[in-house]
Amino acid sequence: QVQLVESGGGLVQAGASLRLSCTASGRTFSTYTMGWFRQATGKEREFVARITWNSGNTLYANSVKGRFTISRDNAKNTVFLEMNSLNPEDTAVYYCAQPRFQLSAPRTNVGQYDGWGQGTQVTGSS
Repeated sequence: QVQLVESGGGLVQAGASLRLSCTASGRTFSTYTMGWFRQATGKEREFVARITWNSGNTLYANSVKGRFTISRDNAKNTVFLEMNSLNPEDTAVYYCAQPRFQLSAPRTNVGQYDGWGQGTQVTGSS
């Protein structure tokens, strides 16, 4: 069973930046792809970005491509989401997630991930 703890959310003005962190425990972090999702009030949870276990491949939602960067530090069991040029449409609770299987590279499907953090709120004000 994996435990995931996110941090770094907050309230920022449009155009500002934030860096989210997620620290994992309970599984061998370096063998798992990690993902970030977000859920705005009244909407379904949606994919934001993911990075494979060796940082060899990243994938982004079209809505964040070019603004957000996902990275990881396997020595610290931590995955990051650098968010630039934030806007009100980015307002949501952000969750990090881990898939069921080691050495797998799931894409955007929420159902392919079985480990979730408690989420951190990001609010972009206009």
